[in-house]
Amino acid sequence: MTLTRNDFPGDFLFGASTSSYQIEGHAQGGAGQTHWDTFARTPGNVVRGEHGGRACDHYNRLDADLDLLKDLGVDVYRFSTSWARVMPEGRGNVNEAGLDFYDRLVDGLLERGIKPAATLYHWELPSALADLGGWANRDIASWFADFTEVIMGRIGDRVWSAAPINEPWCVSWMGHFLGHHAPGLRDIRATARAMHHVLLAHGRATQVMRGRGMDNLGAICNFEYAVPVDNSPEAQRAARTYDGYYNRFFLSGLFNGAYPEDVLEGIGPHLPAGWQDDFDTITAPVDWCGINYYTRKIIAPANGPWPALEEVDGPLPKTQMGWEIYPDGLHAFLKRTHDAYTRGLPLYVTENGMAAPDTVSNGAVNDTARVDYLDAHLARVKQAIDEDIPVKGYFVWSLMDNYEWALGYDKRFGLVHVDFNTLERTPKASYHALATAIAR
Repeated sequence: MTLTRNDFPGDFLFGASTSSYQIEGHAQGGAGQTHWDTFARTPGNVVRGEHGGRACDHYNRLDADLDLLKDLGVDVYRFSTSWARVMPEGRGNVNEAGLDFYDRLVDGLLERGIKPAATLYHWELPSALADLGGWANRDIASWFADFTEVIMGRIGDRVWSAAPINEPWCVSWMGHFLGHHAPGLRDIRATARAMHHVLLAHGRATQVMRGRGMDNLGAICNFEYAVPVDNSPEAQRAARTYDGYYNRFFLSGLFNGAYPEDVLEGIGPHLPAGWQDDFDTITAPVDWCGINYYTRKIIAPANGPWPALEEVDGPLPKTQMGWEIYPDGLHAFLKRTHDAYTRGLPLYVTENGMAAPDTVSNGAVNDTARVDYLDAHLARVKQAIDEDIPVKGYFVWSLMDNYEWALGYDKRFGLVHVDFNTLERTPKASYHALATAIAR
């Protein structure tokens, strides 16, 4: 890598990210069923019907995986907690074994000199709550607040940071409008309600953590840089619509206490009654904002009801996901988020990385394309810092290859290769390159 720790401010933090369902192995340790378990067992939803029952078996390989983090030399490990592992029915009874696991995780990080950064929810809703309407039910904000009280009652005194919900767009739009993620709905009414309730739940959880005396609390959103397919007014409008419901809606709600008018044109009629009165909760003050960024999308107009658009294949080099590699988009979102929404709050790149068809050859994985990807995006982070945008850290997605949701185990994002038959871990060239670059 061309950039090293010395190219960044002395307090800049490097980290790696994962999520619970993708690595832990959910069918063990007393965890309850989630809507991802049932979504994956419905034919046609997930490649080969694969699920997170075993995943990377992180639950049983915790110490060895934490040693991988220590040897990598990261300052921060961003992990998520599983609601259904802690509260198998989503409410009521608590699984002490689940709390004990996150205790061991946090203590293991601290023993290795790594800051624990907790995300409370990364998409694995307990099935019992899905039965009650899940994110389309306003009561979920209270259920999530109760879960926050339980999990942070155990680990909140030791985590370095906490954020309630990973990527509200994926929770709401991917799962309720596109149907690509659990619960697999294609319903604009459910989508609108989920979009609002996920932010309401974020606010309630933030209030609970403040009430416990916690600080360094954040919000984490994902972004895609929307480009019109041509200069026509129709394409321009389509790209702005995509940008609205993907990028601006959640930031605007969290930091400006309002939803964009162009998005309300589509979802406004389907929002729950009284939604305008919830912004005092939604805008509960946070200490930082996390940006998850991977790609840009080329957007064209399309016939049909709102949003009346479609994605078009772009000309740039692509990752294994088919996503264009466009580092300039990361810089653009750092600047836009700072200028229009967070206005001086610290920013973190909480996810950035690429999938590649990595294979082990002679005991090594030569993923030079990932090294180049990380280097190019770190260069845009440095550019933003040089422009006095307060970017305070960069966390790679992901520490290890894992369960890539509806794409099963095919797409490999990890710095560490996982053989999903033997579960053997093999650090890739990118792991070694990053370790050298960020060594103190």
